[in-house]
Amino acid sequence: MFIDSVLVVLSIVAAFGLRFNFKISSTYLVHMAYGLPFTLLIRVSLFLVFKTHTGLIKYSGFDDIKRIVYSIAFGSLGFYILNLAFYAIEGYYFLPIPVLIIDFMLCGFLIVSTRALAKLYIINKETLHTETKHVLILGAGTHAISTKKTLDQDIKINYEFYGFIDDTKTLKGRQLDGLNIYNTSFDFAGLIDKNKIDILLLCNNKTRMANRQKVLDICLAKGVKILNVPDSDKWINGELSVNQLKEINIESLLERDPIQLDFSKIESQLKDSKVLVTGGAGSIGSEMVRQILKFGPAKVMVLDQAESALYDMELELKETFSENNFEIVLADIRNMERMRRVFAYFKPDYVYHAAAYKHVPMMENNPSESIMTNIFGSINLAKLSFEFKVKKFVMISTDKAVNPTNVMGASKRVAEIFVQSLDSKLKKEGNGGTQYITTRFGNVLGSNGSVIQLFKKQLKNGGPLTITHPDVTRYFMTIPEASQLVLEAGMMGGGGEIFVFDMGKSVKIIDLAKNMIKLAGLELGKDINIVSKGLRPGEKLYEELLNDQENSMPTHHEKIMIGKVREYDFEEVNQKINELIALFETQDNDKIVGKMKELVPEYISNNSTFSRLDK
Repeated sequence: MFIDSVLVVLSIVAAFGLRFNFKISSTYLVHMAYGLPFTLLIRVSLFLVFKTHTGLIKYSGFDDIKRIVYSIAFGSLGFYILNLAFYAIEGYYFLPIPVLIIDFMLCGFLIVSTRALAKLYIINKETLHTETKHVLILGAGTHAISTKKTLDQDIKINYEFYGFIDDTKTLKGRQLDGLNIYNTSFDFAGLIDKNKIDILLLCNNKTRMANRQKVLDICLAKGVKILNVPDSDKWINGELSVNQLKEINIESLLERDPIQLDFSKIESQLKDSKVLVTGGAGSIGSEMVRQILKFGPAKVMVLDQAESALYDMELELKETFSENNFEIVLADIRNMERMRRVFAYFKPDYVYHAAAYKHVPMMENNPSESIMTNIFGSINLAKLSFEFKVKKFVMISTDKAVNPTNVMGASKRVAEIFVQSLDSKLKKEGNGGTQYITTRFGNVLGSNGSVIQLFKKQLKNGGPLTITHPDVTRYFMTIPEASQLVLEAGMMGGGGEIFVFDMGKSVKIIDLAKNMIKLAGLELGKDINIVSKGLRPGEKLYEELLNDQENSMPTHHEKIMIGKVREYDFEEVNQKINELIALFETQDNDKIVGKMKELVPEYISNNSTFSRLDK
């Protein structure tokens, strides 16, 4: 308030000086002397009314300027009214009109500009004490340059940019915003060391996943923090906020190039069709539902026996899809009569069977449950699909069904055998209306109960991260990728095939754990440890997609192959499976597992109490 009062006095004096070219006559000097107290009194009174002095300079903005302008405008209006009154009494103005106009503009300028200078000083002073971050940007498009400009304006951190990374041929050797554009073949290890790079920003770009992975691996090894920039459609009011920059997750490190699908053929199959998805509230099933709904089906039946998960799925679908072309069904695939009612009521054209018990240790301890859900439940659905003339029945299996070493894998292999032999039997009898298709793939990133979810929980709790064995390797695939390949395989399948997906390179679980520790900004052995607890019952060191007696044939899609597997006689298989299911009543685990080993001769238990049953 004191500074503003001084500026008010300076403003009126300067206004008189400017009006008379700084040659003020004695008469107007008297006018100025009398006018100063009135001017100061009115201005200060209005400053108090509009509370112009109460704002924090550091955070002042447009609202503060408005209050200042209003107070000065009303003050000048008050001077003008007083002037008119004085003129009516004395016959002359005690403050010349030009002086009032100059004072209005000058006073406003002085008060606003001093605040702006003070704010700038405070910000610059704080910036001097902030840390400097050295940054590289992966991507060199509009998205990348917009990101750079946003960070340039950040007052909390001083970002220094050292270049862009992009494989676009036309950008090779060029510059963007005065910075070099590097190809992914560049020596980034040297660049990072030389410039002490702290952050790599991942902007939307078309860099091939293999090349992108190379840059990410180097950055991880060098301790560079990797931040992901959201797509521009997620920016707030079209502008990127620094708070939207998020640390990259492990799923992003394991991604591969986007899958090229034949969307037109998938759409022609699913559009206006009725589709049943079992396990529809699970990791794979729920993503299947989301993918299918994009193709305009007449109705999607989302079936699951998990009440809470199904309720959450219903809420999500109501928010995301306005067409209301889905139906939530709470049911257990083991209940034949309940499932017959579902088929009779909805009459699905396509069935995607994702419901299963999948946790290896859990099924190793509960074999009877695995045969009832994974085998008996699958048989129910397969039989009903034929009975109600379903066009295609697509079963989702697992790589653990190959040379199974555990109850879960063996149960899925038995289900595969039944479905494939049923398809063969129906074709031989000329009743091949329903096409039975099996898809087989490995672990899915981010699925419920996956090792990544476990590691995230352990990191949150401060560790240690637990692995079963240092040499354990697994194939990984993202949930959307797996779901899309299931749709593609379902579209191309003619019945009887077991489609095997290209899972890429297998990943050592210990390397996964190390990368997650690095991404969390922690140091192995100092901040957190990795502990090996030994293989769990039934667990393999590595997974397979085909056994030694199987080979594969290519399809039109490079990531989908057809596994050439042994064919079984349906009547023989059906009898043995019925005998297996009948053993549920005995609750005798040895008898149940022994019968599964008879059905699947390659099933050799590993690190399990059932190893004693192997000959």
